[in-house]
Amino acid sequence: MNGYRRSRLVRVATAMLCAGAVAGLSACGSSSNEASTSSGVLPAELKVVSINPETGPAAFAGLAANKGYEVAIEEINAQKFLGATKIVLTTEDTAGNAQTAASKLASAVADKGVTAVFGSVSSNEAVALAPIAEKSKLPIVFTQAGSEGVVIGDYTYRATPPMSSYYPKLTDWVKSQNIKSIGVVYAAWSPTLKEIAEQTIPAMGADSGFQVLSSIGTQMTTQDFTAPISQVLSSKPDAVALLLVGASNPTAMKQLRQAGYSGPVLGNSGASAGNLKPAGPDGAGMVWPVDYSALNKTEPSEKFVAAYQKKFPGETPLNYSAEAYDAAWWLARAVKEASNADRTAIQQGLDKVAATGFTGAMGELKFEGNDLRLPGVVVQWDGTKEVLITP
Repeated sequence: MNGYRRSRLVRVATAMLCAGAVAGLSACGSSSNEASTSSGVLPAELKVVSINPETGPAAFAGLAANKGYEVAIEEINAQKFLGATKIVLTTEDTAGNAQTAASKLASAVADKGVTAVFGSVSSNEAVALAPIAEKSKLPIVFTQAGSEGVVIGDYTYRATPPMSSYYPKLTDWVKSQNIKSIGVVYAAWSPTLKEIAEQTIPAMGADSGFQVLSSIGTQMTTQDFTAPISQVLSSKPDAVALLLVGASNPTAMKQLRQAGYSGPVLGNSGASAGNLKPAGPDGAGMVWPVDYSALNKTEPSEKFVAAYQKKFPGETPLNYSAEAYDAAWWLARAVKEASNADRTAIQQGLDKVAATGFTGAMGELKFEGNDLRLPGVVVQWDGTKEVLITP
């Protein structure tokens, strides 16, 4: 998203907040339905809103995140982690649209009963939400949205490490394949994938001795990747990186193989969630790093998987669900630390929890300021399923 449109979204949303919307709920004034008072007594219910794509290109990640929130919040409430206080989650669908996301957040800000928000998994939506939440002093915890412009101040947090922080986990695998040159096809409309294509992979090459021969950006409306693939293959790279979202991955993998390329392919977590399954054997050989995989058997992960499958029998939780699960527990710990449901008190609680870290589904969680850091794992699609390459 360019700077002009992002600033326009912020102006539109801010105008919505201060336009004297519903009586008593204007973000520009006080309201009688505050979640708590300065007395420090928690209310019977804490209202939290998840603003995520439930339809559109990133719906697979948004829906999985909401499942993770549900599992965690049921645990938190059942354990009486906050005493008699229960967290109540509502979900809002962005439909993959940044302006819709901004409008949903405007409503959440205006409702003084909302104590915090879980932000969109989609980076182009997240960068529209972050300035609004920051200006309105409403704590917002993002998952998955791994680009710059998401964690921008005191009230914006991320329970997913930026992809650029763990994508270099692929370096050892690249060296093992003796890759000396790479061609890149990427979703230019995604700030996260744009960063990986234009900054992270070239930096990896400088450190590891491979060269990026060509890099072709595609738009959200692109459904046929034949032309950019042909352009990339014309430079005869040792490997191809396909940095795409959701259903675009199997389409591009099929077209890549149909073009006669049989070599290694670098992907990203957008190929997870079973997204490569429609590619069948053509998907075999794609390798990508991810912050969490249920294939990596650790005690915290196994505990999370058991809780998840109790609620969603037969499903294996995705990284999006694990991230959301940890985000919800981060928020719960912050509220307990604050002993208050005031938005500023929760913001201070989030800071305190981040300063010490905690054990979550993804392991030992450490933070750099408001931002999570994890080493990540590497997985590969073998044609029928994901397999763990580097734990």
